Amino acid sequence: MAGAAQGHLSSGSHAPYPQWPYCEKRCSYCNFNKYIPRGVDEAALRRCLVTEAQTLLRLSGVRRWVLGAGSWELCRAAEQVAGILEGSAMSSSPFSFPRVESVFFGGGTPSLASPHTVAAVLEAVAQATHLPADSEVTLEANPTSASGSRLAAFGAAGVNRLSIGLQSLDDAELQLLGRTHSARDALQTLEEAQRLFPGRVSVDLMLGLPAQQVGPWLRQLQELLRCCDDHVSLYQLSLERGTTLFTQVQQGSLPAPDPELAAEMYQEGRAVLREAGFRQYEVSNFARNGALSTHNWTYWRCGQYLGVGPGAHGRFIPQGAGGHTREARIQTLEPDSWMKEVMLFGHGTRRRIPLSELELPCPLPTLWFLHLCPFLFSQHWQQFEPQLTLWDLFGASKEVKELQEQGLLLLDHRGLRCSWEGLAVLDSLLLSLLSRLQEAWQQRTPSSVPRG
Repeated sequence: MAGAAQGHLSSGSHAPYPQWPYCEKRCSYCNFNKYIPRGVDEAALRRCLVTEAQTLLRLSGVRRWVLGAGSWELCRAAEQVAGILEGSAMSSSPFSFPRVESVFFGGGTPSLASPHTVAAVLEAVAQATHLPADSEVTLEANPTSASGSRLAAFGAAGVNRLSIGLQSLDDAELQLLGRTHSARDALQTLEEAQRLFPGRVSVDLMLGLPAQQVGPWLRQLQELLRCCDDHVSLYQLSLERGTTLFTQVQQGSLPAPDPELAAEMYQEGRAVLREAGFRQYEVSNFARNGALSTHNWTYWRCGQYLGVGPGAHGRFIPQGAGGHTREARIQTLEPDSWMKEVMLFGHGTRRRIPLSELELPCPLPTLWFLHLCPFLFSQHWQQFEPQLTLWDLFGASKEVKELQEQGLLLLDHRGLRCSWEGLAVLDSLLLSLLSRLQEAWQQRTPSSVPRG
């Protein structure tokens, strides 16, 4: 069983996830690993990002391709040659490259970094592995740090997709959230982004803010759909201890968010997006015209992703170091300490956590089922565990049968599916599914899948 899991997970797909840890200011809801810059030595940080990206790609088992390390342009040329050979009468190609399907520059606010830093990291990835011309390269951007000329420079550096932290189209809400932009700034940035990256722009919209009401929020979403591109992410506010918003709610200066209203916003928002032609491919993410995020998809397909930079998280099998077990890795949080470790050791990994069999696939079904919505196909499950079918896991479960009767779950020979209504109560569904999964994992007594 473990061999099947490890073999499935150690594929040639990798997704580097470089982190830029700096922001203009800390938003009132944010508890991420972010820092306000004070004389940042970007050249030094850039060198460390390049070094750590190369080290982790090597540790993950990626090998430099056979023709030798060249520029990104040379990699693209080799890819074209490989494509010609694979399409010819030859039965096999001499080129065999581990693929990087996506690179995602997160943060922090990576749009505060220089385009030169982005280009250097991409060049490092191209030197370490095969970076196809169609690989998705995403940059998170805030409206106040993403003018049209700056976005164009990022595009010239290799970025081909933007994720814009819009969050709201209401200036009072933006001020409450501690954002540095206005609604007008957001719409102007979105317009520029669509011009430069047509069909490859994602926008974030938050819901469930203190005192927020359903009607005005839905009008924001509808206004956004009149001018947005083909990918929208809906995120419910989470009050995190240590943030300004958490303190304000605790002290009574702000009302606590209403979970019932937040649930209504989410349900109504999903309906509006579906009516506009969006497909919900993950709990928070909606896309149309094939504009889903490859990087998001890598997580839910259990692909290997490499966290690069201060506080970054990753999951991969360190084959280059002789490892055989998938690990969760957390990089050192503080930028100065992280850079010292990278200069000494080639990477700044602070914690390495071996993942158990049950945790390996994200863990299953927590992320496969929760995020690979609306379907966990039997054929995908069988790649992970050929001896234990989905019917073995859930077919005899009384709880699952009740969920099916309530119209929240579907289970048949094709796979396991959460219904439209079921997505709204995922937390309660997962309690039943995880409990049953743990029991079946211990028993491992496969039976027959029902016919028809």
